[in-house]
Amino acid sequence: MFDAVRVSSSGKPDTLVLGQFAGEKLDRASSKRDPDGSVKSACARTEATGSVGSIVEAHPDADFDRVIVVGLGSKSAFGPDALRSATAAVARRLSAVKSSNAEFDLSDPLKKGKIRPEEGGSIVGETIGIASWVCDSFRGKATTNPSRVKLALRSSDAGFTKGMKRGLGIAEGVNTARTLSQTPPNVATPTWMASQAKAMGRKTGLKVTVIQGKRLEDERLEGLINVGKASENKPCLIRIEYRPTRVKKGVKPAVLIGKTMTYDSGGLSIKVGGGMRGMKRDKDGGCAVFGAMQVIANVIKPDRPVIALLAAAENSISDEAYRPDDVLTFRNGVTVEVTNTDAEGRLVMADALCWALDKENPAFMVDMATLTGGVVVALGKPFAGMWCDDDNLRARVEQAGQATGDRVWRLPHDTQYQDMMKSPIADIVNSAPVREAHPIQGAAFLRYFVDYPMKDGDKAFPWCHIDIAGTHATDSDRGPYIPGPTGFGVRLLAELLAAE
Repeated sequence: MFDAVRVSSSGKPDTLVLGQFAGEKLDRASSKRDPDGSVKSACARTEATGSVGSIVEAHPDADFDRVIVVGLGSKSAFGPDALRSATAAVARRLSAVKSSNAEFDLSDPLKKGKIRPEEGGSIVGETIGIASWVCDSFRGKATTNPSRVKLALRSSDAGFTKGMKRGLGIAEGVNTARTLSQTPPNVATPTWMASQAKAMGRKTGLKVTVIQGKRLEDERLEGLINVGKASENKPCLIRIEYRPTRVKKGVKPAVLIGKTMTYDSGGLSIKVGGGMRGMKRDKDGGCAVFGAMQVIANVIKPDRPVIALLAAAENSISDEAYRPDDVLTFRNGVTVEVTNTDAEGRLVMADALCWALDKENPAFMVDMATLTGGVVVALGKPFAGMWCDDDNLRARVEQAGQATGDRVWRLPHDTQYQDMMKSPIADIVNSAPVREAHPIQGAAFLRYFVDYPMKDGDKAFPWCHIDIAGTHATDSDRGPYIPGPTGFGVRLLAELLAAE
């Protein structure tokens, strides 16, 4: 939508953005911005319903070329979600009219909605920043790219202005994740993902280490080795570390883990029909963790160390490919009978979970993965699936989801699901022979690499598994999104650390 978005007080604003609740007159503060009555007249038109995202415009005699009045919905229901939807509509209108300098004055509606100015500004900046994303890198001479303007945002409220800057910083991380997702598999190999992490590390001060080649064997990372060995693009574990200037004694790191399958053919259990198309996005869990680390380093800057582990591989086909019937012995001693090479993501994630527990001494772990099509059947697009037996961590993840719009819905862990994964020849299978409880199977498998088997009275390790297969991309043009990747999870993970 825009060539760039920034917060700036320079130049003369061409557009003023005001808000109106459904069934309400323009508030007193907004009315003061209407010296010639043109805004009042616009708000009297039949299309000025005040419903969320509805827009009417006025063209006053002075000060601004146009005034956009956006509907905020009912006053009683107004909150962050309504503000996001309203701002997305404004972003689309600003793009359509090629506004280059927009001032926001939502002070009275925010006060009535009990939204702090800084929080409101962050939502506005974040939403417009997300709406600005384009990825034209792979268009060639046969395409004429549309002209886009640079947009400056401003507000007379210092808190709102500060919030907009924060929101734009968060949007940068979301858009980084989206660009990584959009990058095709002939470019975005595991090695390329590692190079992008190193480049981000140089810009942000994050420490990046890549475990690859013989070191994968030395560290017994059997999932990565076997899933990735059929491809000429070799697997790796990408470790990204944020460390604050001062760390209080005894503070353990948070560990974020992302499934980063740069392409998934299904392996020897090959995907059929059109099932392979779009599998460049099987890395979107890792993309989300990558983007979250950018936000953590640049915007959040928590007092706790944060470590990201991206388990990166390409699931391909050759005479080197791992097979159904193979038995793999993982770092923690659990043996896995391979029954389906298209259930590969959980194998590389198992490596990362084992590594985290052995090497990082984590306070808690959150993993994010496009793990199962079954979660889409269960929850559709509105929610990602979540599995977490630690009450405190689960509540924090749910709160972060509500605060950011990256919403999650809890699904069950239970020993009966663990039993579904039992193998007749090894400890467990990587895919059970039945389709029932399909998304839960993935979580049940991963649990064997965290805290299973558990004895009566044992407390679950603070670990949360999030399946984003239904939320990581959209095929519709809605809100601030165009069809393609959404960057789901970046805001959730960043907020999780920010709220501590």
